[in-house]
Amino acid sequence: MAGVRAVRTRARIAALLLLVGVAATGCGGSGGETSTGGDLCSPPGQSAAAAAPTNLASSETAGTDRYTTPTTVPLESIDTSKLGLLSPGKLSVGTLSDAPPSICVNGEGAFTGFDNELLREIGAKLGLQVEFSGTEFAGLLAQVAGKRFDVGSSNITTTDARRELVGFTNGYDFGYFSLVVPQGSAIKGFGDLNAGSRIAVVQGTVQDEFVVNQLRLDPVKFPDYNTAYANLKSGQVDAWVAPSAQAEGAIKPGDGIVVSENTFSLDNFVGYAVAKNNQPLIDALNAGLDAVIADGTYARLYADWVPRELPPGWKPGSKAAPAPDLPDFAAIAASKQPGEAEVAQQKSTIQQLKDTFFDWSLYTKAFPDLIKTGLPNTLILAVVSGVLGTVLGMLLAVMGISRTRWLRWPARVYTDIFRGLPAVVIILLIGLGIGPVVRNVTGGNPYWLGAVALALLAAAYIGEIFRSGIQSVEPGQLEAARAIGFGYRQAMTLVVIPQGVRRVLPALMNQFIALIKDSSLIYFLGLLASQRELFAVGRDLNAQTGNLSPLVAAGLMYLVLTIPLTHLVNYIDRRMRTGKPVPPVDPLEQAVITEGRGA
Repeated sequence: MAGVRAVRTRARIAALLLLVGVAATGCGGSGGETSTGGDLCSPPGQSAAAAAPTNLASSETAGTDRYTTPTTVPLESIDTSKLGLLSPGKLSVGTLSDAPPSICVNGEGAFTGFDNELLREIGAKLGLQVEFSGTEFAGLLAQVAGKRFDVGSSNITTTDARRELVGFTNGYDFGYFSLVVPQGSAIKGFGDLNAGSRIAVVQGTVQDEFVVNQLRLDPVKFPDYNTAYANLKSGQVDAWVAPSAQAEGAIKPGDGIVVSENTFSLDNFVGYAVAKNNQPLIDALNAGLDAVIADGTYARLYADWVPRELPPGWKPGSKAAPAPDLPDFAAIAASKQPGEAEVAQQKSTIQQLKDTFFDWSLYTKAFPDLIKTGLPNTLILAVVSGVLGTVLGMLLAVMGISRTRWLRWPARVYTDIFRGLPAVVIILLIGLGIGPVVRNVTGGNPYWLGAVALALLAAAYIGEIFRSGIQSVEPGQLEAARAIGFGYRQAMTLVVIPQGVRRVLPALMNQFIALIKDSSLIYFLGLLASQRELFAVGRDLNAQTGNLSPLVAAGLMYLVLTIPLTHLVNYIDRRMRTGKPVPPVDPLEQAVITEGRGA
């Protein structure tokens, strides 16, 4: 009983410490207001209008426009049944959630932003329903090329290298990108970057390509914009090369960060990605884009979401499309009160840490979504993959200790491959490789394929855990079972394997905890907003606010799941080793029993 009480006491202490930690984060918050100044995934409106940057790099670098089509096919002549869509009447779109105001997930859990709202309007012109799924930019173009999505919508700057993989529509936005540095930095322009500069980029973006291929430098690559900017603020990198919209949206008063120079290319505009051989869909989207430009929808969305001057010599749509009737953003920007442009006093390092990680108002905003959406999906993925992985792992363990080499060798090859490959590679191979084959079964939804991929990955580790446990059982156990008449299979099933499983319970629970955390990798396959797990929900809120507090909240939810599991397996392990506690015998009863035996 003392052992059980000790376990319970430790569990209560852990829970108390967790609650204290959560409460302590509130001390760094700002009460009812967030430190971010609002939802970044809401249209800022014309009050945020900006003139064309005055610190543009040389205009000669803009080049010429080689890809915009002279005109488009008539909208009324488009047959949507011949567009090669994955689902008839539905445009399946892969997008991101972490780059407002272009692409993001809003407070209602819907994919939005300028790029996605414009695509919705284009879809309406074509009579198509538009369905968005979130994914990672590093795999988006490959997913479009592999027919996981009909369209990629992610503020994608077109390049010659990308055109080798996918096709692109005409441009709907332009490719300003900015050099972002701390105030007072010696880096005043792209020409000041050198081999000793630590330059942040998001992996797979045109900024990554620009730094590597044009500047001939080796950048520091990050998975998303918020992580890159956080590293710049903390001084881990010297500069950040980013899309201008994301750079301007990320910089807050008091951050001590400025845009030192901008550049753009007429040839590398922003377009929607489509499978390279699907010209009918490209033509249809181009026609829809011209139509929303002509009826003023484009101008309305542009003014609401990204109110900034167009670069000289560029306009959206085909060359035959009318120029959008946009407000005079330069005049609006110039009319702002002088006080609006003043640089706020730079925050101290401690204050920045508190605002970035410990904003209590964002914790209270994050927990409902984490519990309602993230927690169920994390548990579903972990439990399903855990059960399947355990069954397959036991099969691999039995095969691995088999006397038949035709069973041992396949088990060893499987284990070596699945333990040797990174988890992300396994998930992408299963989701994108098998996905098209079983599309009629899954409906093009990779959610369950992701769970299967996790199960196959976990099975390799669980099989080795089971094998080590079984082989740790003394040989005498098997010999004794055989001596009393059990066959080999009966002895293994009824005597040896149960003892082996009992010995490896802690290791099995550690593997299940790892599955809970690995469930966040399923996002690479592209999921609907309702299918996001804990980390994805936290990251989407991080993108909405530009603050890392939602990610810390997601981390606390992982602790709520994993700490009780750890103590549970410790209790079970102790109980199985020591047996059920025997209650103390009353002294009088003991005396009676003793006297009876003596008689």
